[in-house]
Amino acid sequence: MAETASSSEPLAPIDRLLGVMAKLRDPDGGCEWDLAQDFSTIAPYTIEEAYEVADAIDGGDPVAICDELGDLLLQVVFHSQIATDEGLFGFDDVATAISDKMERRHPHIFGDAKTDDVRVQWEAIKAAERAADGPKSALDSVALSLPALLRAQKLQGRAARVGFDWPDAEGPRAKIAEELAEVVTAPDDAARAEEIGDLLFAVVNYARHLGVDAESALRAANDKFARRFHAVEERAGPDIANLSLDTLEAHWLEVKASERS
Repeated sequence: MAETASSSEPLAPIDRLLGVMAKLRDPDGGCEWDLAQDFSTIAPYTIEEAYEVADAIDGGDPVAICDELGDLLLQVVFHSQIATDEGLFGFDDVATAISDKMERRHPHIFGDAKTDDVRVQWEAIKAAERAADGPKSALDSVALSLPALLRAQKLQGRAARVGFDWPDAEGPRAKIAEELAEVVTAPDDAARAEEIGDLLFAVVNYARHLGVDAESALRAANDKFARRFHAVEERAGPDIANLSLDTLEAHWLEVKASERS
């Protein structure tokens, strides 16, 4: 196990972190909670930390970004230590694998290849990697645990690569109207929920054709709603629940107008 503090020669930061995690997972004197974890129990924290990095970036605070990146790095180290404990792989294997992948996917930087379109080259290399693994569905590489909007966008993009796509934005735009009509005419709650799902999927498809990232767009819309609602609360005061909808709507319109001025 790597040293954490006793050496007269300061450890490199990553070696210190690896040592900290190894000690936390040490059956002899380690942390009871850390020892009880496995890949599946840690996975939700990994996803949460990734979102907190995104939130810090949106907030534009370098100190917060640094802090949240540290939390996310800890997740990688945690998973790697679990794998080490189980004899599967270690942190060095993770670092080596991603270094190999990045060099392989950037032959114009790390090799002699020439390209006029880096994006096309990247996708071609990824396609060759998938082909080398044997026949698979075009959708196999889309993670099940992705947020629903993001997963919808990626599923649609993967299908588009093999030609299963609308030729332009008019197709998915018309599909939105079709799906909305089916929501209205759904015979029961179960059917209505299914049609709402189809409607959301169609909206994501339309956004994709317009070059809009649906996940980012909805996150921005959520933030905008929360910001405006907080402003309405400030204007309405503590009796907001007793105000009429017309009064609240008037406050809302005032808030929107103040943002434009």
